[in-house]
Amino acid sequence: MLELASIIILGIFAQWVAWKIKVPAILPLILIGLSVGPLSTLFTESGEKLINPIYIDGHGLFPGKSLFYFVSLAIGIILFEGGLTLKLREVKEVGPSIVRLISLGSLITFIGAGLAAHFIMGLPWTIDFLFAGLIIVTGPTVIAPILQNVPLNRNVAAVLKWEGILIDPIGALVAVLVFEFIRSAGTGMEYTSHAFMTFLQIILIGGTLGAIAGYGLFQIVKKNLVPHYLLNVFILAYVLAVFVLSDELAHESGLLAVVVMGLSMANLDVPHIKEILSFKESLSVLLISILFILLAANMNMDELELLIKDWRPITLFAVVVLAVRPLGVFLSTRGSNLTLQEKLFISWVGPRGIVAAGIASLFGLTLAAEQIEGSEYITPLVFMVVLGTVLLNATTARLVARLLGVIQDTSSGVLIVGAQDFTISLGTYLKERGRNVFFVDSNQRNIEKARDAGMHGIIANIYVDDLAEEYELLEVGSILAMTGSAEVNEYAITRYKSNFGENGAYRLISGDELKQRKTPEDGHVFSYTDDYINISEAHREGSVIREEIVKGTENFRETLQRMREEKYCVPLFLRHPNDKLNTIPADVSEMELEEDQEYGIVFLGARKG
Repeated sequence: MLELASIIILGIFAQWVAWKIKVPAILPLILIGLSVGPLSTLFTESGEKLINPIYIDGHGLFPGKSLFYFVSLAIGIILFEGGLTLKLREVKEVGPSIVRLISLGSLITFIGAGLAAHFIMGLPWTIDFLFAGLIIVTGPTVIAPILQNVPLNRNVAAVLKWEGILIDPIGALVAVLVFEFIRSAGTGMEYTSHAFMTFLQIILIGGTLGAIAGYGLFQIVKKNLVPHYLLNVFILAYVLAVFVLSDELAHESGLLAVVVMGLSMANLDVPHIKEILSFKESLSVLLISILFILLAANMNMDELELLIKDWRPITLFAVVVLAVRPLGVFLSTRGSNLTLQEKLFISWVGPRGIVAAGIASLFGLTLAAEQIEGSEYITPLVFMVVLGTVLLNATTARLVARLLGVIQDTSSGVLIVGAQDFTISLGTYLKERGRNVFFVDSNQRNIEKARDAGMHGIIANIYVDDLAEEYELLEVGSILAMTGSAEVNEYAITRYKSNFGENGAYRLISGDELKQRKTPEDGHVFSYTDDYINISEAHREGSVIREEIVKGTENFRETLQRMREEKYCVPLFLRHPNDKLNTIPADVSEMELEEDQEYGIVFLGARKG
């Protein structure tokens, strides 16, 4: 009981530490696992591990093959959740460079790492390419802390972000296929026609069952055949059932089935998909926390010594990081608008993730139990690449980004909470002035309007969803809360000004504040003279966003006073000569403008003519 409770407590503690110091969670998880596992044998009196995952001689957690079964089911759930994130329309939208990076780049990594493993380590070809398939994956969980900690320019951030999101299920699928190919030949490793037919059977059954199960689950959710309060746990049971059924029909096809099921559901219009993803993400965090402490603790000192006492693993790591990754990046981004410095930085940042380490341990356990030659190297080699790349990138990313000049000086993106007609007009103006505009709204129709206008839209409830975890918003430096609810606006500013308010965080004045003619003291008010109702009415009456040029302080004050007296005219911003936009304060008596410079008052007013 103590060991089991300790694993959960240590796992969640590791997740908290990772969040606190902004590093990928896999780093503290594996380090803690090694500390209570093989490394603990160096200081315990009996020479036993503090936590021993496999039950041996009255000590340990999982008897027999129980650890293998637990790891299999946990990885199945994690891979299903990963598959749910891969939408084909997103692959089409991200641009040719990213598509080539996850296709051609993955192929180059697969071939290059496989050849390197063979000629450096001298392992069988099948083990070499299983290793290569496993280290294709970067993954969002290891990229996110780096992107959140280093303010990269838009090109670099977009490439790394989408590579991490899209390559996760692709890399997992490649690794699963290589593993199935090894397993289909049996322990003799003789690739006969029978072995090939077994491999095809695994692919056919796993792929077909996964696709059918995904469509079936879509119909169940769409037709509300399961009550809402049971939906998430029903899907969990459904995933486990598909995994086990596929494995019964064709041994070792379960992983492929759940990946395909996730992919098929991701590309169907599944109701409640955000809730399903949220639940699966929470479950994955718990499973990953338990899994990686178990897997790291299950390693032995012999396996660690394979890495420490032999020069070959370090050489393999260096080749993967310094040769294979850059080759894949440079060939994949030929002809793109990326600069040499941007390509070099993307080549440097390629941390391997949770899927790689988790599947490696599962495959290592399986192949080692069957005494496949070279299988004892799979887990330690992949763990070395995972730990090495995460440590390397987490500690050097900011320095390398600064040396290569790929850090953005300011976060120019604008986040607008509330996608109404007048805020979309405002967003269009900001977009035309070179700002990247993002809308957040809980109403899908409103977000679709914003997207139709050429801007980014996120369907989210700011009370429930954590916008700070949205990759798309990493470049945001200003936030405007402009919904019809004063409470929502105030909450949005209070919660997110530290995340997105580098250049300003503003909300609409409430109706009560306007009636009382009391200037709010928080300093975050967008307009002190017009609330949501006034601005909406002005827009409804045909007012559009315009700009009037002013010179000097007196001209500015007179023009502003005239605008404030006009019906359906709402002053919004003061545009400076350097194109910087500032909100207009309640009291402009202390504002001084350069007499020989042109400024612009951006306002909502009647059309010209």
